[in-house]
Amino acid sequence: MTLSNSGTIDLGGKSVHRLGYGAMRITGPGVWGPPASPDEAIRVLRRSAELGVTFIDTADSYGPDVSEDLIREALHDGSGYGDIVIATKGGFTRHGPNQWRAVGRPEYLRQTILMSMRRLGVEQIDLWQLHRIDPLVPRDEQFGVLKAFLDEGLAKQVGLSEVNVEEVKAAQAAGVPVASVQNRYNLGDRRAEELLDYCTDQGIAFIPWAPVDAGTLARPGGPLEQISQAHPGTTTGQLALAWLLRRSPVVVPIPGTSSVTHLEENLAAADVKLTDDEYEALAKAA
Repeated sequence: MTLSNSGTIDLGGKSVHRLGYGAMRITGPGVWGPPASPDEAIRVLRRSAELGVTFIDTADSYGPDVSEDLIREALHDGSGYGDIVIATKGGFTRHGPNQWRAVGRPEYLRQTILMSMRRLGVEQIDLWQLHRIDPLVPRDEQFGVLKAFLDEGLAKQVGLSEVNVEEVKAAQAAGVPVASVQNRYNLGDRRAEELLDYCTDQGIAFIPWAPVDAGTLARPGGPLEQISQAHPGTTTGQLALAWLLRRSPVVVPIPGTSSVTHLEENLAAADVKLTDDEYEALAKAA
């Protein structure tokens, strides 16, 4: 595979390949605790780097702490991560498997970035994203924290997660240069369409989570399976990723997995080229 075929985008002060890796799945069930095989998680991370992944997304709440710890163990070379941009997030507390509680108090957010810096072994986070806007804390206070992280040099860039266009505009109006937005978006769930269009216009990286989940479009006999017949050896998941990469030059899919085999399958999507008719057919089917 040639990961450079996915295109590039500037993030964290570097040019990165647009097909990245999401490190949520290298944790235990419910994104809680360590993975069943830490050694396999290490292999997945190292193999991603070998294949050319230069953008890895994680969060302090994945485990919690587990994902960041494994990333450091697998990829830190003693001085940093070389060409790889490590993006992390803060703003969720964890109380058990599949339990997430937004906390946006300024003192807590500051603690999260400082602890992420320690776990990742860096003096500055490449890209730090607010995992959720806490509805119990004035959002301008939370935006002020993001701006402070930049002013103090704790983060090179900052972003937001699960927001709408109005909230991104509010952050920008508060003086936050939003570098990325991370929302659920895939071929089968396009509720963030308006937000993606805004990010495209603004040059903001759009990082879709759950990028391979195509829903009913991937059913037997469905649109993805029909198109896959014209691409021998190509999976419906690869086609879904290829569609995302073509959807906009700011889209940065981060398919996650805890398996080396599945990782290689996902990243091979960089080499899949949809025709104009195939792209339009999938867009209309969704």
